[in-house]
Amino acid sequence: MSATEKIQLHAPGLEELCTVLQTGLQTNFAEVHVSVVECPDLTKEPFQFPVRGLCGNPRIADVGGVPYLVPLVKKEKLPGGFFLGAGAVASRIVGMNAELMPLVLTAAEGRPAVNGSYFSCISPVDNKCLQEKYSDKFSDCHFGLLANLYACEGKPGKVLEVRAKKRTGEQSIVTALRKTLEAHYPDKSVALGGTFVIQKGKAKIHIMVNTFLMLVKRVKKVLSVILCIVISQKNSQSAPNTNDEVNNWLKHFEVSAPLICQSVLVSKDPGLDLRVEHTHLFSHHGEGGHYYIDTTPDIVEYVGYFMPAEYVYRVDRPKETHGVGRD
Repeated sequence: MSATEKIQLHAPGLEELCTVLQTGLQTNFAEVHVSVVECPDLTKEPFQFPVRGLCGNPRIADVGGVPYLVPLVKKEKLPGGFFLGAGAVASRIVGMNAELMPLVLTAAEGRPAVNGSYFSCISPVDNKCLQEKYSDKFSDCHFGLLANLYACEGKPGKVLEVRAKKRTGEQSIVTALRKTLEAHYPDKSVALGGTFVIQKGKAKIHIMVNTFLMLVKRVKKVLSVILCIVISQKNSQSAPNTNDEVNNWLKHFEVSAPLICQSVLVSKDPGLDLRVEHTHLFSHHGEGGHYYIDTTPDIVEYVGYFMPAEYVYRVDRPKETHGVGRD
């Protein structure tokens, strides 16, 4: 069984966070309005989540990590856990590398689990972004290697609403939120989890490349394919070892609003080797993946709903770690 560490986080009141974020985000956006509101019904458009709200014992979890993916994939790492956030699919089930946008209501009181997740991969047909509903293809609730998750009871209640327009700074909205909290609470770990919508504009994303398909295309002789796969798993020189090499391995896209994003961020790592921010997005028009930043700062519009987490769970922390590939 994977080891789990638990640490209590600093969870300020919503009104306090409202003031802090209002001030901080104004350095990065021309228009900002942060308030405390009743969480909108997330079962409705544009979200269509399997739960109504973000409230009830809010937690975050960091499961596995990038060291299980690069430089060499650790296929024996099979974590379990499912909520809202950003992660990777279990390639042993899906059959390829893919970005996962987990949206899972776990089984309880005789009710089966509801998997509303999406996943995005590189289309083998045209090499473009291919997003699909997970439950249309698979019946499980697994993920693989890594995930950053926000967990709650899915209840209605008061949440932080963040509205921002026209990005004037260099930071993404997620980084701006995190840096604001880091500056105001320098000695404490404050975490937020939730969802936001890019209502207008475009965004930069990436999708992990399906390594197997790349090898097939590059190898001319059929018998060389198997040998090439084996060698690539054993030879670290052929694996991505730096941020530049990881970025070259990933495939990047520009995608268009409306985009529904799922985000987990923490202002300060409390010594658990956390990924301090991780956001994936999906859409109802077939585009999705790992979110970096908007690419249309002059027209971009955001609205998001967040809750501060009370605890962080670090599950299956890699024994050998590095800082590569965490952007």
